Amino acid sequence: MDYAIIDKYIDRLIDDTTPEAPIWNIENIKHGKAAGWNYIDGCMMTSLYTIYLQTGNKKYLDFIDKFVDYYVFDDGSMRGYELETYNVDNINEGRVLFDLYRETGKPKYRKAIELLYSQLKTQPRTAAGNFWHKKIYPEQVWLDGLYMAQVFYTRYETEFNGGKNYADIVKQFENVFENMYDKQKKLYYHGWDYSKTAFWSDKKTGLSKSFWLRSVGWYTVGLVDAIGYFEDEEYKARLVKIFKATAEGLENYVDPDKKMLWQVVDQGGREGNYLETSGSAMIAYALMKGARLGLIDKRFAKLGEEIFDGICKEYLTETDGKLNLGGICLMAGLGPETNRKRDGTFEYYISEPIVENDAKGTGPFVMAYTEIKQL
Repeated sequence: MDYAIIDKYIDRLIDDTTPEAPIWNIENIKHGKAAGWNYIDGCMMTSLYTIYLQTGNKKYLDFIDKFVDYYVFDDGSMRGYELETYNVDNINEGRVLFDLYRETGKPKYRKAIELLYSQLKTQPRTAAGNFWHKKIYPEQVWLDGLYMAQVFYTRYETEFNGGKNYADIVKQFENVFENMYDKQKKLYYHGWDYSKTAFWSDKKTGLSKSFWLRSVGWYTVGLVDAIGYFEDEEYKARLVKIFKATAEGLENYVDPDKKMLWQVVDQGGREGNYLETSGSAMIAYALMKGARLGLIDKRFAKLGEEIFDGICKEYLTETDGKLNLGGICLMAGLGPETNRKRDGTFEYYISEPIVENDAKGTGPFVMAYTEIKQL
Protein backbone atom coordinates (compact mmCIF):
# COMPACT_ATOMS: atom_id res chain seq x y z
CA MET A 1 0.00 0.00 0.00
CA ASP A 2 0.98 3.67 -0.30
CA TYR A 3 2.31 4.60 3.13
CA ALA A 4 2.55 8.28 2.24
CA ILE A 5 -0.98 8.77 3.54
CA ILE A 6 0.27 7.80 7.02
CA ASP A 7 2.74 10.69 7.00
CA LYS A 8 -0.26 12.86 6.19
CA TYR A 9 -2.18 11.37 9.11
CA ILE A 10 0.69 12.00 11.54
CA ASP A 11 0.94 15.61 10.37
CA ARG A 12 -2.78 16.01 11.02
CA LEU A 13 -2.39 14.77 14.60
CA ILE A 14 0.37 17.31 15.22
CA ASP A 15 -1.29 20.22 13.46
CA ASP A 16 -4.60 19.79 15.31
CA THR A 17 -3.03 19.43 18.77
CA THR A 18 -1.98 21.82 21.52
CA PRO A 19 -0.52 20.72 24.88
CA GLU A 20 -3.70 21.92 26.58
CA ALA A 21 -5.97 19.90 24.27
CA PRO A 22 -4.31 16.97 22.47
CA ILE A 23 -6.63 15.68 19.76
CA TRP A 24 -5.75 12.08 20.54
CA ASN A 25 -6.71 12.06 24.24
CA ILE A 26 -10.31 11.01 23.62
CA GLU A 27 -10.68 9.77 27.20
CA ASN A 28 -9.98 13.21 28.66
CA ILE A 29 -12.20 14.91 26.10
CA LYS A 30 -15.05 12.47 26.75
CA HIS A 31 -14.94 13.06 30.52
CA GLY A 32 -14.10 16.77 30.43
CA LYS A 33 -10.83 16.28 32.31
CA ALA A 34 -8.15 18.95 32.46
CA ALA A 35 -4.90 18.11 30.72
CA GLY A 36 -2.42 16.32 32.97
CA TRP A 37 0.61 14.02 32.91
CA ASN A 38 -0.57 10.64 31.57
CA TYR A 39 0.46 7.48 29.75
CA ILE A 40 -1.76 8.21 26.74
CA ASP A 41 0.25 11.29 25.77
CA GLY A 42 3.36 9.26 26.54
CA CYS A 43 2.49 6.79 23.79
CA MET A 44 2.41 9.58 21.25
CA MET A 45 5.57 11.31 22.45
CA THR A 46 7.61 8.10 22.27
CA SER A 47 6.27 7.40 18.77
CA LEU A 48 6.94 10.87 17.46
CA TYR A 49 10.48 10.86 18.83
CA THR A 50 11.18 7.70 16.87
CA ILE A 51 9.83 9.40 13.74
CA TYR A 52 12.18 12.31 14.45
CA LEU A 53 15.17 9.97 14.69
CA GLN A 54 14.25 8.33 11.41
CA THR A 55 13.53 11.47 9.41
CA GLY A 56 15.77 14.04 11.06
CA ASN A 57 12.87 16.47 10.68
CA LYS A 58 13.18 18.90 13.58
CA LYS A 59 9.47 19.72 13.55
CA TYR A 60 8.84 16.48 15.44
CA LEU A 61 11.43 17.24 18.12
CA ASP A 62 10.19 20.81 18.46
CA PHE A 63 6.62 19.57 18.86
CA ILE A 64 7.59 17.01 21.55
CA ASP A 65 9.66 19.54 23.49
CA LYS A 66 6.91 22.17 23.40
CA PHE A 67 4.31 19.60 24.43
CA VAL A 68 6.25 18.06 27.34
CA ASP A 69 7.64 21.42 28.48
CA TYR A 70 4.06 22.48 29.23
CA TYR A 71 3.63 19.56 31.64
CA VAL A 72 6.99 19.64 33.45
CA PHE A 73 7.70 22.47 35.89
CA ASP A 74 11.14 23.86 36.73
CA ASP A 75 11.40 21.81 39.93
CA GLY A 76 10.71 18.57 38.02
CA SER A 77 7.14 18.17 39.24
CA MET A 78 4.54 17.46 36.59
CA ARG A 79 1.13 18.93 35.88
CA GLY A 80 -1.49 16.61 37.41
CA TYR A 81 1.07 14.09 38.71
CA GLU A 82 0.77 12.81 42.30
CA LEU A 83 3.40 10.33 43.45
CA GLU A 84 1.19 9.24 46.36
CA THR A 85 -1.32 7.53 44.04
CA TYR A 86 1.41 5.01 43.13
CA ASN A 87 -0.05 4.59 39.66
CA VAL A 88 2.44 2.84 37.36
CA ASP A 89 0.62 4.27 34.32
CA ASN A 90 2.18 7.63 35.20
CA ILE A 91 5.69 6.28 34.69
CA ASN A 92 5.25 5.68 30.95
CA GLU A 93 5.46 9.26 29.70
CA GLY A 94 8.77 9.51 31.53
CA ARG A 95 10.44 7.51 28.78
CA VAL A 96 10.68 10.51 26.49
CA LEU A 97 12.28 12.60 29.25
CA PHE A 98 15.55 10.73 28.73
CA ASP A 99 15.54 11.78 25.08
CA LEU A 100 14.48 15.36 25.74
CA TYR A 101 17.10 15.79 28.45
CA ARG A 102 19.78 14.60 26.05
CA GLU A 103 18.47 16.77 23.19
CA THR A 104 17.80 20.00 25.12
CA GLY A 105 19.85 19.79 28.32
CA LYS A 106 16.94 21.25 30.33
CA PRO A 107 17.61 20.45 34.01
CA LYS A 108 13.90 20.08 34.76
CA TYR A 109 13.68 16.99 32.55
CA ARG A 110 16.38 15.26 34.60
CA LYS A 111 14.61 16.30 37.82
CA ALA A 112 11.36 14.80 36.51
CA ILE A 113 13.17 11.54 35.72
CA GLU A 114 14.41 11.38 39.30
CA LEU A 115 10.93 12.06 40.67
CA LEU A 116 9.43 9.21 38.66
CA TYR A 117 12.26 6.90 39.67
CA SER A 118 11.59 7.75 43.31
CA GLN A 119 8.06 6.46 42.79
CA LEU A 120 9.40 3.13 41.57
CA LYS A 121 11.74 2.87 44.57
CA THR A 122 8.75 3.11 46.94
CA GLN A 123 6.03 1.52 44.78
CA PRO A 124 4.06 -1.10 46.79
CA ARG A 125 4.74 -4.68 45.70
CA THR A 126 3.23 -8.13 45.98
CA ALA A 127 5.14 -10.70 48.02
CA ALA A 128 6.33 -12.14 44.69
CA GLY A 129 8.06 -8.81 44.00
CA ASN A 130 5.84 -7.24 41.33
CA PHE A 131 4.70 -3.62 41.48
CA TRP A 132 1.05 -3.09 42.36
CA HIS A 133 -0.71 -1.60 39.35
CA LYS A 134 -2.01 1.30 41.45
CA LYS A 135 -2.42 2.03 45.14
CA ILE A 136 -6.20 1.69 44.69
CA TYR A 137 -5.64 -1.84 43.31
CA PRO A 138 -3.75 -3.50 46.19
CA GLU A 139 -1.89 -6.74 45.39
CA GLN A 140 -2.93 -6.53 41.71
CA VAL A 141 -0.62 -7.00 38.73
CA TRP A 142 -1.98 -6.03 35.31
CA LEU A 143 -0.18 -6.80 32.05
CA ASP A 144 -0.43 -3.09 31.15
CA GLY A 145 1.82 -2.19 34.06
CA LEU A 146 4.83 -4.07 32.69
CA TYR A 147 4.90 -1.71 29.72
CA MET A 148 4.12 1.36 31.82
CA ALA A 149 6.89 0.92 34.39
CA GLN A 150 9.55 -1.56 33.28
CA VAL A 151 10.78 0.17 30.12
CA PHE A 152 11.41 3.43 32.00
CA TYR A 153 12.93 1.40 34.85
CA THR A 154 15.29 -0.35 32.43
CA ARG A 155 16.36 2.90 30.77
CA TYR A 156 17.11 4.45 34.13
CA GLU A 157 19.17 1.47 35.25
CA THR A 158 21.15 1.45 32.00
CA GLU A 159 21.73 5.20 31.70
CA PHE A 160 22.03 6.31 35.32
CA ASN A 161 22.47 3.37 37.69
CA GLY A 162 24.86 0.88 36.12
CA GLY A 163 22.19 -1.80 35.75
CA LYS A 164 22.11 -2.47 39.49
CA ASN A 165 18.41 -3.45 39.45
CA TYR A 166 18.34 -5.50 36.24
CA ALA A 167 17.55 -8.63 38.29
CA ASP A 168 14.45 -6.98 39.73
CA ILE A 169 13.15 -6.02 36.29
CA VAL A 170 13.70 -9.48 34.82
CA LYS A 171 12.08 -11.16 37.82
CA GLN A 172 8.91 -9.08 37.40
CA PHE A 173 8.58 -10.21 33.78
CA GLU A 174 9.31 -13.81 34.74
CA ASN A 175 6.67 -13.73 37.49
CA VAL A 176 4.10 -12.69 34.91
CA PHE A 177 5.15 -15.47 32.54
CA GLU A 178 5.06 -18.07 35.31
CA ASN A 179 1.74 -16.98 36.82
CA MET A 180 -0.33 -15.24 34.09
CA TYR A 181 0.59 -17.23 30.97
CA ASP A 182 -1.77 -20.05 29.96
CA LYS A 183 0.48 -22.73 28.48
CA GLN A 184 -2.37 -24.39 26.57
CA LYS A 185 -3.78 -21.20 25.04
CA LYS A 186 -0.32 -19.59 24.82
CA LEU A 187 -1.83 -16.30 25.95
CA TYR A 188 -1.69 -14.07 29.03
CA TYR A 189 -4.60 -13.24 31.31
CA HIS A 190 -5.13 -9.52 31.81
CA GLY A 191 -4.87 -9.43 35.60
CA TRP A 192 -3.48 -11.33 38.59
CA ASP A 193 -4.65 -10.59 42.12
CA TYR A 194 -1.96 -11.96 44.40
CA SER A 195 -4.36 -11.83 47.37
CA LYS A 196 -7.11 -13.69 45.41
CA THR A 197 -9.74 -11.45 46.99
CA ALA A 198 -10.78 -9.20 44.06
CA PHE A 199 -14.30 -9.96 42.82
CA TRP A 200 -12.98 -10.58 39.30
CA SER A 201 -10.23 -12.98 40.30
CA ASP A 202 -10.24 -16.78 40.37
CA LYS A 203 -10.14 -17.89 43.98
CA LYS A 204 -7.47 -20.54 43.28
CA THR A 205 -5.17 -18.73 40.87
CA GLY A 206 -6.01 -15.05 41.38
CA LEU A 207 -6.29 -14.65 37.61
CA SER A 208 -8.88 -12.70 35.64
CA LYS A 209 -11.19 -14.47 33.22
CA SER A 210 -10.16 -13.45 29.70
CA PHE A 211 -7.36 -12.61 27.28
CA TRP A 212 -7.78 -8.92 26.43
CA LEU A 213 -5.82 -7.99 23.32
CA ARG A 214 -4.48 -4.58 24.32
CA SER A 215 -3.19 -5.85 27.66
CA VAL A 216 -1.33 -8.65 25.85
CA GLY A 217 -0.05 -6.01 23.45
CA TRP A 218 1.22 -3.78 26.25
CA TYR A 219 3.11 -6.67 27.80
CA THR A 220 4.62 -7.80 24.49
CA VAL A 221 5.78 -4.28 23.62
CA GLY A 222 7.11 -3.87 27.16
CA LEU A 223 9.23 -6.97 26.67
CA VAL A 224 10.74 -5.98 23.34
CA ASP A 225 11.35 -2.36 24.36
CA ALA A 226 12.94 -3.31 27.68
CA ILE A 227 15.17 -5.89 25.96
CA GLY A 228 16.40 -3.12 23.67
CA TYR A 229 17.76 -1.15 26.65
CA PHE A 230 19.48 -4.01 28.51
CA GLU A 231 23.27 -4.07 28.45
CA ASP A 232 23.70 -7.41 30.20
CA GLU A 233 23.50 -10.41 27.86
CA GLU A 234 22.58 -12.95 30.55
CA TYR A 235 19.59 -10.97 31.78
CA LYS A 236 18.63 -10.10 28.23
CA ALA A 237 18.63 -13.81 27.24
CA ARG A 238 16.10 -14.57 29.98
CA LEU A 239 13.72 -11.98 28.60
CA VAL A 240 14.30 -13.05 24.99
CA LYS A 241 13.17 -16.57 25.92
CA ILE A 242 9.87 -15.18 27.22
CA PHE A 243 9.46 -12.86 24.24
CA LYS A 244 9.98 -15.71 21.78
CA ALA A 245 7.32 -17.86 23.49
CA THR A 246 4.96 -14.87 23.52
CA ALA A 247 5.43 -14.15 19.80
CA GLU A 248 4.99 -17.79 18.81
CA GLY A 249 1.77 -17.97 20.81
CA LEU A 250 0.32 -14.81 19.27
CA GLU A 251 1.05 -16.06 15.77
CA ASN A 252 -1.81 -18.55 16.23
CA TYR A 253 -4.40 -15.81 16.76
CA VAL A 254 -3.87 -13.58 13.73
CA ASP A 255 -7.07 -13.66 11.68
CA PRO A 256 -6.21 -15.51 8.44
CA ASP A 257 -8.31 -13.18 6.27
CA LYS A 258 -8.15 -9.74 7.88
CA LYS A 259 -4.63 -10.17 9.36
CA MET A 260 -5.61 -8.49 12.63
CA LEU A 261 -6.27 -9.81 16.13
CA TRP A 262 -9.53 -9.83 18.08
CA GLN A 263 -10.51 -7.73 21.10
CA VAL A 264 -10.90 -10.95 23.14
CA VAL A 265 -8.00 -12.77 21.55
CA ASP A 266 -9.11 -16.40 21.62
CA GLN A 267 -12.77 -15.74 20.73
CA GLY A 268 -12.37 -14.75 17.07
CA GLY A 269 -15.69 -14.65 15.24
CA ARG A 270 -17.83 -14.84 18.37
CA GLU A 271 -20.84 -12.54 18.21
CA GLY A 272 -19.95 -9.07 19.47
CA ASN A 273 -16.20 -9.58 19.22
CA TYR A 274 -14.30 -7.36 16.79
CA LEU A 275 -10.88 -6.86 15.24
CA GLU A 276 -9.22 -4.24 17.43
CA THR A 277 -6.69 -1.66 16.28
CA SER A 278 -4.57 -0.73 19.30
CA GLY A 279 -3.64 -4.26 20.35
CA SER A 280 -3.08 -5.33 16.76
CA ALA A 281 -0.75 -2.37 16.20
CA MET A 282 1.21 -3.22 19.34
CA ILE A 283 1.65 -6.81 18.21
CA ALA A 284 2.67 -5.66 14.71
CA TYR A 285 5.28 -3.32 16.21
CA ALA A 286 6.65 -5.91 18.62
CA LEU A 287 6.95 -8.64 15.97
CA MET A 288 8.69 -6.37 13.47
CA LYS A 289 11.04 -4.92 16.08
CA GLY A 290 11.79 -8.35 17.54
CA ALA A 291 12.67 -9.71 14.10
CA ARG A 292 14.79 -6.65 13.30
CA LEU A 293 16.76 -7.10 16.52
CA GLY A 294 17.26 -10.79 15.81
CA LEU A 295 15.26 -11.91 18.87
CA ILE A 296 12.77 -13.99 16.85
CA ASP A 297 12.62 -15.59 13.41
CA LYS A 298 12.58 -13.25 10.40
CA ARG A 299 9.15 -14.57 9.36
CA PHE A 300 7.67 -12.44 12.12
CA ALA A 301 8.70 -9.27 10.29
CA LYS A 302 6.43 -10.23 7.40
CA LEU A 303 3.63 -11.14 9.78
CA GLY A 304 3.95 -7.80 11.55
CA GLU A 305 3.78 -6.01 8.21
CA GLU A 306 0.66 -7.98 7.27
CA ILE A 307 -1.01 -7.02 10.54
CA PHE A 308 -0.16 -3.35 9.96
CA ASP A 309 -1.56 -3.47 6.43
CA GLY A 310 -4.65 -5.20 7.80
CA ILE A 311 -5.27 -2.30 10.17
CA CYS A 312 -4.89 0.21 7.33
CA LYS A 313 -7.33 -1.67 5.11
CA GLU A 314 -9.89 -2.18 7.86
CA TYR A 315 -9.83 1.05 9.82
CA LEU A 316 -7.86 3.87 8.15
CA THR A 317 -10.44 6.05 6.39
CA GLU A 318 -10.69 9.53 4.92
CA THR A 319 -13.58 11.92 5.56
CA ASP A 320 -13.69 15.48 4.24
CA GLY A 321 -10.01 15.27 3.41
CA LYS A 322 -9.00 14.14 6.91
CA LEU A 323 -7.69 10.67 7.76
CA ASN A 324 -9.11 8.83 10.75
CA LEU A 325 -8.05 5.64 12.50
CA GLY A 326 -10.95 3.60 13.91
CA GLY A 327 -11.50 0.31 15.69
CA ILE A 328 -9.86 1.48 18.96
CA CYS A 329 -11.17 0.25 22.31
CA LEU A 330 -11.35 3.44 24.38
CA MET A 331 -10.58 1.88 27.76
CA ALA A 332 -10.86 -1.31 29.79
CA GLY A 333 -9.81 -2.41 33.25
CA LEU A 334 -10.57 -4.67 36.20
CA GLY A 335 -12.70 -3.38 39.06
CA PRO A 336 -12.54 -1.65 41.50
CA GLU A 337 -15.27 -2.97 43.80
CA THR A 338 -17.37 0.11 43.07
CA ASN A 339 -17.40 -0.77 39.36
CA ARG A 340 -18.32 -4.44 39.16
CA LYS A 341 -19.10 -4.12 35.46
CA ARG A 342 -15.34 -4.38 34.90
CA ASP A 343 -15.31 -8.08 35.73
CA GLY A 344 -12.90 -9.37 33.08
CA THR A 345 -15.50 -11.36 31.12
CA PHE A 346 -15.91 -11.52 27.35
CA GLU A 347 -19.15 -9.56 27.69
CA TYR A 348 -17.38 -6.77 29.54
CA TYR A 349 -14.52 -6.32 27.08
CA ILE A 350 -16.81 -6.06 24.07
CA SER A 351 -19.06 -3.54 25.86
CA GLU A 352 -16.51 -0.73 26.15
CA PRO A 353 -16.75 2.15 23.61
CA ILE A 354 -14.98 1.90 20.25
CA VAL A 355 -13.52 5.22 19.05
CA GLU A 356 -11.36 6.90 16.42
CA ASN A 357 -7.95 8.57 16.81
CA ASP A 358 -7.37 7.86 20.52
CA ALA A 359 -3.66 7.70 21.35
CA LYS A 360 -3.96 4.21 22.79
CA GLY A 361 -4.46 3.27 19.15
CA THR A 362 -2.71 6.04 17.23
CA GLY A 363 0.44 5.81 19.40
CA PRO A 364 1.00 2.10 18.73
CA PHE A 365 -0.02 2.63 15.09
CA VAL A 366 2.73 5.22 14.66
CA MET A 367 5.13 2.96 16.57
CA ALA A 368 4.38 0.16 14.11
CA TYR A 369 4.84 2.59 11.22
CA THR A 370 8.36 3.36 12.47
CA GLU A 371 9.15 -0.34 12.09
CA ILE A 372 7.55 -0.48 8.62
CA LYS A 373 9.92 2.31 7.56
CA GLN A 374 12.90 0.17 8.62
CA LEU A 375 11.88 -3.04 6.83
